[in-house]
Amino acid sequence: MNFTKMHGIGNDYVYVNCFQETVEDPAALAVQVSDRHFGIGSDGLILIRPSEKADFKMDMYNADGSRGEMCGNGIRCVAKYVYDHGLTDKTRISVETLGGIKYLDLTVADGRVSRVKVNMGEPAFAPDQIPADFPGDRVVDCPLTVEQETYRITCVNMGNPHAVVFLDQVKDLDLEKLGPKFENHPAFPSRINTEFIKVLDRSNLEMRVWERGSGETLACGTGACAAAVAAMLNGHCERKVTVHLLGGDLEIFWDPADNCVYMTGPAATVFEGRLA
Repeated sequence: MNFTKMHGIGNDYVYVNCFQETVEDPAALAVQVSDRHFGIGSDGLILIRPSEKADFKMDMYNADGSRGEMCGNGIRCVAKYVYDHGLTDKTRISVETLGGIKYLDLTVADGRVSRVKVNMGEPAFAPDQIPADFPGDRVVDCPLTVEQETYRITCVNMGNPHAVVFLDQVKDLDLEKLGPKFENHPAFPSRINTEFIKVLDRSNLEMRVWERGSGETLACGTGACAAAVAAMLNGHCERKVTVHLLGGDLEIFWDPADNCVYMTGPAATVFEGRLA
């Protein structure tokens, strides 16, 4: 089976072209290829498939084999793959995901995609849309007790669920210990992705992320969108913000005209190979 390893600011996945390849058990394959010692090494597996609703379909699996609804960094790489491999010649495409159909604008340089702008859609806030076990119609700056310490969280669904925590510092956090406590907290029946944010100024956020099913990753596109929206809801920043992640930067804009969140960032191919 042929594969391509790609990354969006360090958030790396193994991509399989299912126009040509057949994957019988994607959950098991995701676990196999994601192992950084005995596999290819990645945050998960993404299958590129035909779609009856859009130009292409993206199926995403986390490193533990669980299914993911959407991945902002991953979908930018899907756009790069389909253009660079000649599956489309369009610079505006649609991609079907479990989190809905997303629309992408491709920036092409020397015949290859370098950057992608993604319409990530409208953020959802209702507790049953996260899902999160909280009263009221929104979870904004609400207390959550984790390991006998109370944190203030804001929950946003950007195609998959996120809890955003604002802290004075994030560099020294022990996410290997803290991340799983948030991910598996009983307040989140479907588990949760968690963003730990330091507000640098009204245009810049520093972020670390614990991804449901994958652990700490260098970047998370939907998480950056959720963090930016949460920062805006809490009055920390303007409508346009740069999110600084361990793997690089993403530009996020929450457009008041259509209520959609737009994410812009790079996509890169690492290497191609074949699984025996």
